[in-house]
Amino acid sequence: MAKIIEHLINGKMVSGAAGRVADVYNPATGEVTKQVALAPKSTVEEAIAAAEAAYPAWRDTPPTKRAQVMFKLKGLMEQNAEKICQLITDEHGKVLNDAMGELGRAIENIDFACGAPQLLKGEHSKNVGPAIDSWSEFQPLGVVAGITPFNFPAMVPAWMWPLAVVCGNTFILKPSERDPSSVMYIAELAQQAGLPAGVLNVVNGDKEAVDTLLNDPRVQAVSFVGSTPIAEYIYSTGTANGKRVQALGGAKNHAIVMPDADLDNAVNALMGAAYGSCGERCMAIPVVVAVGEDTGDALVAKLKAQLEVLKVGPGTDNSNDMGPLINKPHFEKVKGYVDLGVEEGALLVVDGRDLVVEGHENGYFLGGCLFDKVTPNMKIYQDEIFGPVLSIVRVNTQQEAMDLIDAHEYGNGTCIFTRDGEAARYFTDNIKVGMVGVNVPLPVPVAYQSFGGWKRSLFGDLFAYGPDGVRFYTRRKTITQRWPSAGVREGSQFSFPSNK
Repeated sequence: MAKIIEHLINGKMVSGAAGRVADVYNPATGEVTKQVALAPKSTVEEAIAAAEAAYPAWRDTPPTKRAQVMFKLKGLMEQNAEKICQLITDEHGKVLNDAMGELGRAIENIDFACGAPQLLKGEHSKNVGPAIDSWSEFQPLGVVAGITPFNFPAMVPAWMWPLAVVCGNTFILKPSERDPSSVMYIAELAQQAGLPAGVLNVVNGDKEAVDTLLNDPRVQAVSFVGSTPIAEYIYSTGTANGKRVQALGGAKNHAIVMPDADLDNAVNALMGAAYGSCGERCMAIPVVVAVGEDTGDALVAKLKAQLEVLKVGPGTDNSNDMGPLINKPHFEKVKGYVDLGVEEGALLVVDGRDLVVEGHENGYFLGGCLFDKVTPNMKIYQDEIFGPVLSIVRVNTQQEAMDLIDAHEYGNGTCIFTRDGEAARYFTDNIKVGMVGVNVPLPVPVAYQSFGGWKRSLFGDLFAYGPDGVRFYTRRKTITQRWPSAGVREGSQFSFPSNK
């Protein structure tokens, strides 16, 4: 019988109400390796109650002590990195080296959270009026929640809960039910690091758990990363219930390749950006816009040659470039988009649909696919495929390429490959996208900046992690204080107060 992954509530593993479970697969073999309990409303409410009970004491814990827990957690994660990455690969499928890169980014966010005393400093103004001082401070919200996707099971939760708890909040995390083991293990490490019971609670579940978090008035804020339709639902439902919400949605990131680009470097970069992690990244590059026919011809030829030697296999073998897709339904969905692209009239230069990995015939492996002659009216151009499918669109000018990008509903990330500083500067100044790279295909901000897109890639005003994350998980309070001199009595003042 498969092991059942439970919930972490108030410092203890809890099975919750008996009932629904979901299978957890090894995507390299197609085998069910575990099952995960799907929390009913009552179990989620138990987690909310635990977080609410833990909040007063945690809020009043000095930021330095909260930061010390993060320092210890950082060390424990570094010591247990191989185990965490193995859990990621076993359930997600990404190559171990890629999992290690993900974990490194997760640890960077915890590193940033260690600076809580500096991040939470307020502002002070003395004598704003006669014997009157004024200052602002940043106070926690209370119980907050995070809902995270399957593609980065360790990193995306680390965008949320470490920063939230060092700001003094208590947290309920609802990770993806497809690959929950790594985040459960990291939560256990947090307890070993000294995080008090109830400060971080993890509930596994599906829409019932999500809706409970969105509708319960005790939850003050919700962070989300996932597809745009769900992000829009999370945002509209949460805000309608008076919650603060940041909901990061989908993407269709374009790379522009200019005629003067170093094509060999560009192709190497694009291979990793398009096919790394089997294309299951919101910052992946699924569209390349080639400026000029000669650029397009050379680009397709070089990409085709690279795809012919792309090594696909189980993520446990670090010599592989790409592992499997997460599960069979997603495999069928991505394969269906390749079929659709052919029907729509795009030129399928490299077809990965017939790939078979010896010894892993039941795994969810799809070879790298490359389309040329793609046009903006095609669904393979418009939709987020989230798989190893790269489309080439050809245009005549940089402005035409930028107009294409600006017209798309998503505005998460983009990049340009060029040697021309003027072209790059014009691109970065004017493109309507939230994260921009110049000769950098995956312009993911470092932990002490902030991550987020524009247009329908982000619902809410604040980006994830970094300075915006601190502002999201805190409220500004401004205090104005006066201590009159002894014996001084003043009459009533009926005009609006000023410093004159």
